[in-house]
Amino acid sequence: MTSSTELVAFVAIAAATIGCAALIVAIMPLLARYALARPNARSSHRVPTPQGAGIAVIAATLAVAGTAIVMLSSAAAVPTLLFGATILIAAVGAVDDIRPIPVLPRLGLQALAVGAVIFALPADLQILPLLPVWIERAALLIAGLWFVNLVNFMDGLDWMTVSETLPVTLTLLLFGLFGVLPLTATLIAAALGGAMLGFAPFNRPTAKVFLGDVGSLPIGLLLGWCLLQLALHGHVAAALLLPLYYLADSTLTLVRRILKREPFWLAHRTHFYQRATDNGFSVTAVVGEVFVLNLVLAALAGISVAFNSAPVSIATLLGGAAAVAIVLVRFAGPRRGSMR
Repeated sequence: MTSSTELVAFVAIAAATIGCAALIVAIMPLLARYALARPNARSSHRVPTPQGAGIAVIAATLAVAGTAIVMLSSAAAVPTLLFGATILIAAVGAVDDIRPIPVLPRLGLQALAVGAVIFALPADLQILPLLPVWIERAALLIAGLWFVNLVNFMDGLDWMTVSETLPVTLTLLLFGLFGVLPLTATLIAAALGGAMLGFAPFNRPTAKVFLGDVGSLPIGLLLGWCLLQLALHGHVAAALLLPLYYLADSTLTLVRRILKREPFWLAHRTHFYQRATDNGFSVTAVVGEVFVLNLVLAALAGISVAFNSAPVSIATLLGGAAAVAIVLVRFAGPRRGSMR
């Protein structure tokens, strides 16, 4: 990419950081009054805490990314359908934060947002060209709906979403600067990473404010779309490696709950990262290990992109799976030195 693109991308990070932080400060009194998350048996926090800072994260991301895209391309290049779907799914999350929506209507609205984005993809753009387009699109719809929800499921500790989103978005930005990722996805990743930087000080353990579903759901949609763009442009291994910890923790937890015939659609505290805090790990220890793991996964994703061959892709995926397995096993058992 050109030097002007690099400059705009880094300015986008700074603008989204400042904009998000300023918005959080501005809306904090409203969140404390109308969107207070009270502790329950499934919570990781112990005192009532405002939620809904995702409003600032998403507003800053869309405003900054849209402006950057217009500056470097044109207004016609702004992915209006993606932005509209992001706003829709954020609205669903906002309502659910205040007054829970039943499972089926909630999933239906989420599927509408995800489906609009998936089925608007060009017909000649596929991950597996041997598959009929409609089969791949249907599979992507299911995967996208799952990804949106797993990001929400994993947003259960202070700094957890920060420790996931920052390594992923900054790696995507680097891929874009080296011409691996399309411009639009690169700028969205830069803006989202900047917004999460602005959110991070407020969510530092012990958090002053949470994202809420209004933040975690649209973050999942935007991240999933950026990763999909990476996969569609020939880097499937990297697209899997970057979110691999989230994918593994959520998917294994879901399978375990289904096998135990538990009501898996209800909130719970059985994710590996949640079990870790019950096993003697502090919140900072958990998110710290996840952050380091994500840096390892980002490095493996970079290797897979740099060499871009089947043997290297397989090797990096196996290496990433091993790294994730080590962390999951650690989280599943008592921490060394713990009194438990």
